[in-house]
Amino acid sequence: MTNADPHRNVRLLPSAEYSPRIGTLVEMMAYARMTTLQAVEGMSVSELDAIPPGFSNSVGMLLAHIAAVDRLYQIASFQGLNPYQTAEFQPYLGAMTFGKRGEKVVGRSLESLLADLETARAVTLAELAKQGDAWLDSVMGAWPDFLPNQHWAWFHVMEDEVSHRGQIRVVRKAVQQTAQD
Repeated sequence: MTNADPHRNVRLLPSAEYSPRIGTLVEMMAYARMTTLQAVEGMSVSELDAIPPGFSNSVGMLLAHIAAVDRLYQIASFQGLNPYQTAEFQPYLGAMTFGKRGEKVVGRSLESLLADLETARAVTLAELAKQGDAWLDSVMGAWPDFLPNQHWAWFHVMEDEVSHRGQIRVVRKAVQQTAQD
């Protein structure tokens, strides 16, 4: 998103580097990411690692999960492979499953987590720039029993981030409240 137009972030207009429908999807993804970044601004490692009573994930784990979802759909969408069956995805399995299958995310700085988000998204954007609008309607064949089209898959990446951003805001508020008590 550009800062040239102060109203740009409240208008869904396609980015010039992409076909029209993909460009609009990219703008929605960019807005979701902007609000996620705002939600975690200034958090310390201890705040990122904290899991308040009644919660099951830390903000750091949720950020790592958002990046893992991007990577999962990159492999499924652009390579046509089941990510869980690739060596490439194994380092992200812990974040994808919130530590159920792999390591929990702890001790990472905000800068490290944000760099991971940025790296993952850069790959997504580069791959999306290679596609045309008709591609959005094509069926993703990574899983034999789950056949979404590409548009649904990338919409899901965005809506998953928005859902977890809401969790991040609630967890952060609980962490701050716990610190004050």
